[in-house]
Amino acid sequence: MMVNSRLLTVGRIDYANVWPIFFQLPDQGLPAEEIRIVSGVPSVLNHALRSGQIDAAGISSFAYAQNSQDYFLLPDLSVSAKGRVNSIMLFMKRPLKEVLEGTIALTDTSATSINLLKIIMQGYYGANPHYITMEPSLDTMLEKADAALLIGDPAIKASWEKSGYEMIDLGQLWREWTGYGMTFAVFAVRRELAAAYSGQIAKLHRLLLASKEQSLNNLQPLIEKACAEIGGEPAYWQNYFTELHYAFGEQEQAGLALYFQYAKQMGLLDHEVEMQFWVDQSLTRVNE
Repeated sequence: MMVNSRLLTVGRIDYANVWPIFFQLPDQGLPAEEIRIVSGVPSVLNHALRSGQIDAAGISSFAYAQNSQDYFLLPDLSVSAKGRVNSIMLFMKRPLKEVLEGTIALTDTSATSINLLKIIMQGYYGANPHYITMEPSLDTMLEKADAALLIGDPAIKASWEKSGYEMIDLGQLWREWTGYGMTFAVFAVRRELAAAYSGQIAKLHRLLLASKEQSLNNLQPLIEKACAEIGGEPAYWQNYFTELHYAFGEQEQAGLALYFQYAKQMGLLDHEVEMQFWVDQSLTRVNE
């Protein structure tokens, strides 16, 4: 029987918080003739997957929700935090009370985090501040706003600076409010490819899971890479990668389902979301 084959293009979020899932791919024997990796910030990959420019990707959880009918989720892969995430940060130059009635600058590189902030502002604080969207430069953002939301590596670097700004970790605040962790990114494949290219998708899934396991079993190479490319001390990165979680089990799914529920209630999403997972059809056939 002839098996369909094509070059699968896979999007990798260009932030340190996703490194463990991709870092060890070369050691896993990534087949270059079958799988091509491209990098980008979440907003770019969200658009590329939606438009079909790429076939699978780590994308913002909110972007998955917007187009969930077109995607399957790859099991046991996510970027999540049970509490502190350390790279989704609201920086405030004014007291919180003034921020709640003022203006917040939002990074233009995210979808999940900006909507998490809006959910927290409305649902937790009962506030409705004014929002503006800008490129992720903290000083420039705070010239025009009372607070600024940064994500990923820019948020990490800004948190190290002795700026005097008060900082709120959105992952920690979500946990305190809801009792759940938060999933910021998921791994999705375009649904139209799932049947025809199940063999390659299965291979991609196995490689990503193996990379995740190998990375988390030995964080030292990741820590060294982070210190060299981003800065900071080894102890910071040890804690950073330890506090993040990369599974997508019942607890992660429950927390994300609540996030989607709030987003629908507050008009940020126009439909309810039912998470549907890719199933390896080759395993299904073997078990029949």
